[in-house]
Amino acid sequence: MTSPSLSDPAQITAEFKRAMRRLASTVTIISTADTEGERHGMTATAVNSIAADPPSLLICVNHSASIHAPLTQRGRFCVNVLATQHEALVAAFSGKLKGDARFEVGEWRNEVCGMPYLRDAQCNLFCDVDTVVPYGTHSIVIGRVSAVVVGEVVCPLVYADGGLRSTQPLCAVD
Repeated sequence: MTSPSLSDPAQITAEFKRAMRRLASTVTIISTADTEGERHGMTATAVNSIAADPPSLLICVNHSASIHAPLTQRGRFCVNVLATQHEALVAAFSGKLKGDARFEVGEWRNEVCGMPYLRDAQCNLFCDVDTVVPYGTHSIVIGRVSAVVVGEVVCPLVYADGGLRSTQPLCAVD
């Protein structure tokens, strides 16, 4: 391990990116529908719970992402937590496919208000946008959870060191 005496901003950025590859995260797909009903989605690992009272979480979305404007304008989104069998969805929602073609991969449904969700996700967290905080190239979006669907099997698809990693089924803990 090297000394933490970096002073060059470019080197700090490069080392930060390298360090973040060490932070394993469960892969999710953030989905929304715009006011005309067109579906939008993206893969994300920058998702965290904030509080249980009120139930809330945050997601980070790049300002240049195609989902940014529809998500913030509609004010609703769904966090679909992926399982190991959803690896094909990651490529589809990371740029391989565009627009509604992304939703042809996997078992997508629409809830009562038209919000798309992945039927066999480990869980789906439906959120109303509470706060949007611009920060650098991204927006930190705080969502208040309005509905939750939780599956029985816990077998997360994990992103670490620049790649997808499968896990063994874990015991669900209530």
